[in-house]
Amino acid sequence: MKTFILIHGSWHSAWNWHLVTPILEQKGHQVVTPDLPGMGRDKTPIQEVTMASTVEKICQLIDSAKGEVILVGHSKNGIMISQAAEYRSEKIAKLVYLAAYLIPNGKTQAEYSAQDTEGVLKPYVTRHPETASHSLQPEIYKEGLYHDCNKAIVQLAKVLLGKEAVATAITPLQLSPEKFGAVPRYYIECTEDRAVTPFIQQKMYNEIPCKEVFTMHTSHSPFFSKPAELCTILCKIATAS
Repeated sequence: MKTFILIHGSWHSAWNWHLVTPILEQKGHQVVTPDLPGMGRDKTPIQEVTMASTVEKICQLIDSAKGEVILVGHSKNGIMISQAAEYRSEKIAKLVYLAAYLIPNGKTQAEYSAQDTEGVLKPYVTRHPETASHSLQPEIYKEGLYHDCNKAIVQLAKVLLGKEAVATAITPLQLSPEKFGAVPRYYIECTEDRAVTPFIQQKMYNEIPCKEVFTMHTSHSPFFSKPAELCTILCKIATAS
């Protein structure tokens, strides 16, 4: 049995994993799906959310787990699992980047997002300077995030997606070869992704090599469109030597 901690991406929350969690649990694994600070049921004011506070919440979950964990990050919040690995390398068995930002020491997620010129989301991002946050306009949800998902997911997203703190995307990662670099990394690329496009996914996992790259022919949200296939990959990673 392994313990998976599944970290959602921008604007989302723990509900991302509601189809994945029971499958992994049926296979005997423990699954932890937090709402990150300011997201979902976490009521931290969005203007107070920082990289440090978000990573601290993840580290607390790692500390409370029995034994090592497998830390999975989706989309933007690949940066969070990288930074958590720097602080808890001895407690993390593996890092899994699901169409996620895997970026080097000293760089920011915003720097790599800016290079991804083919993504469809940016024109639909609304800035909220009064709360140092941004949100995604609902008209792009289907095309940009869920084009291969059940229609009900789009309706849920209209109710559940929230604001995202700006600060976390512009905070440089602080990583070392001795800690972050010592944790085995795996990447799951999504070839039909219109949010974090295949171009930037491939650029990142080529710059920071992983033990193995798995491929899913899905949108940015395989946890909704192909949860069983995603769980098969996660289980393969869990047992990989």
